[in-house]
Amino acid sequence: MRNSALVVVDMLYDFIDGSLACANAENAVKATLGFIDSQTKGQKGEDHEILDTFPILFIRDHHPADHSSFKEQGGIWPPHCVAGTKGGEIHEDLAPYASEELTFDKGCDKATEQYSGFDGVNYAGQSLGEVLELLDTTDVYVCGIATEYCVRNTCEDLLKAGFKVHLLQDCIAYVDLQGHKDAIAEMAAKGISIE
Repeated sequence: MRNSALVVVDMLYDFIDGSLACANAENAVKATLGFIDSQTKGQKGEDHEILDTFPILFIRDHHPADHSSFKEQGGIWPPHCVAGTKGGEIHEDLAPYASEELTFDKGCDKATEQYSGFDGVNYAGQSLGEVLELLDTTDVYVCGIATEYCVRNTCEDLLKAGFKVHLLQDCIAYVDLQGHKDAIAEMAAKGISIE
């Protein structure tokens, strides 16, 4: 899978079993681990040689406690993925694959809702899109939570930027089943490969 990368979107505790727990989240984590294992032969993120052959990039919703999307601030969501809380952490089974340079935070500005991870930034201030370009990536495999929101927006932005996007349908979780099905159909119609 040379020139390929995996983008893991928001596989965080608040979306798995917390304040915004999504349907199929635990199964999506397990399927993602299976996909990663098939590509890396069990090596973890600290084994940097895998970054040369199959980079794994993580998107992390990373909100301040007073984010505008929260109901208390007039938004539609319960508080979730607040920076520094357990709910904002990457699932423990996936965390060993996450490296600091390939983890991108989004939703950090309290006044802005940010579903797409494309412009999320790592510790060095580089965006996901910039790093994928630096890695000479052509094909991006995407998994994560939630299909109708952050996964969809990330996939569509990757496609607009010229990447071949492959959505791993066994590796995603969702808020609403019909919304999930509709989002997959709409992504497929735009040219995103559903696998």
